[in-house]
Amino acid sequence: MIAAILIGREGSTGFPGKNVFPVLGRPLVSYPLLAAQKAPSIDRIYVSTDSEAIKTIARDLGAVVIERPDYLCTKEALGEDAYVHAYGLIKADCAEKGEELELLVLLMANAPTISVEQLEEGIRVLRAQPETDSAVTVSCYNMWSPLRARKVDSTGHLKPFVPFETFGDPKTLNCDRDSQGDVWFADMGMSIVRPQNLDCLEDGILPQKWMGQTIWPIKNYGGLDVDYDYQMPQAEFWLKKNGVLPA
Repeated sequence: MIAAILIGREGSTGFPGKNVFPVLGRPLVSYPLLAAQKAPSIDRIYVSTDSEAIKTIARDLGAVVIERPDYLCTKEALGEDAYVHAYGLIKADCAEKGEELELLVLLMANAPTISVEQLEEGIRVLRAQPETDSAVTVSCYNMWSPLRARKVDSTGHLKPFVPFETFGDPKTLNCDRDSQGDVWFADMGMSIVRPQNLDCLEDGILPQKWMGQTIWPIKNYGGLDVDYDYQMPQAEFWLKKNGVLPA
């Protein structure tokens, strides 16, 4: 059995109400749910949330609602802990039904840039590659290369976030955004993982430990998880580019 887990909480400081904000006539959270609903290989969808609005949307789309505990609904709560909590309930549910949990599809309410084709591709990869821990969507953002990253120091000035020596001899470096090769970011559209990744979460590598150690990229274009209102046009662009019609 392959189960999808979507997480999304009520509170948001960067963009209040982002998970249900209308995009092309639908709430943002509906897009990852619709992709999972239409994916032939996904057997059941679970939604972990404290939001009554998200619960209603989830049930309307045939998902099973998991009540997200208060301690996992704070600004400081980690998504990985919400996934582990939901996984524990799903594992018990599968045991009761006599089902074997093959894979978990991890989704986020604020990450609409995911397609049925990408979901199916990730599942095929993990079935074909038993040595691979996860398959995740990634987008290429060379303009955000670590070489270009800066932080504000104690005097208020910009300094390199990572020492230039990390990239080799500083005299050989330049400002070309492509100088370090393509820079791929997990865009949070999906993470398809083996159950043991959540059983042994601390064995995974940062920043998303649920991905395990061996991670296969499913290449996306312009994928993102929405944290601020200015990102909404990009989400709408992606949906239109991928053939999603307004409601």
